[in-house]
Amino acid sequence: MPITDWPREERPREKLLSRGAQALSDAELLAIFLRTGTRGKTAVDLARELLDTFGTLRNLLAADSQHFCACRGLGQAKYVQLQAVLEMSRRHLGETLSRGDALSCPDDTRAYLKARLRDYPFEVFGCLFLDNRHRVIRFEELFRGTIDGASVHAREVVRRALDHNAAAVILAHNHPSGVAEPSAADTRITERLRQALSLIDVRVLDHLIVGDAEVTSLAERGLI
Repeated sequence: MPITDWPREERPREKLLSRGAQALSDAELLAIFLRTGTRGKTAVDLARELLDTFGTLRNLLAADSQHFCACRGLGQAKYVQLQAVLEMSRRHLGETLSRGDALSCPDDTRAYLKARLRDYPFEVFGCLFLDNRHRVIRFEELFRGTIDGASVHAREVVRRALDHNAAAVILAHNHPSGVAEPSAADTRITERLRQALSLIDVRVLDHLIVGDAEVTSLAERGLI
């Protein structure tokens, strides 16, 4: 039965308009993005099939072009459209963060860094540069590594802090394993960067480790 023949309150678009996006299931949200199904399948049927194939919505959103386009009902146009939606979401989070004080909105900071770093299959180290009122100047991904580490160079971090005229920084990196537990190497590099940046009067406010389900703060752990 086509979706247009469903009761109005069960159609994904109408349901979103009347009850809000949060009321929709993953399959219903995905169906709105897909817009149409395939022969003999509604958009919701196709969405459920895709979620079964990839296991989770996150896996589908993180799929590369080859795996995404190999699925029936998808293609390069849909892949490009999806990447644009994901990037708009990241930029929206970034603008939300830049409008306020990062320290007064720790949840916004964590959400933004999670969106930027969580899905990389390799380790990425970045810095959130702040002014003397702890407002966001810019976030930069500075170093990329492998699945179990990235080489972080204090000299480059100091140089970028000077370029941005930053007064403070929040360090961040992801753990591709999904476990946001700080390692001995994480605490060592944090201390090395803290000492290097202190020479130019830039404070390290925190170092956030991004995992699958959580973001761990070294400052909250008493490690800074």
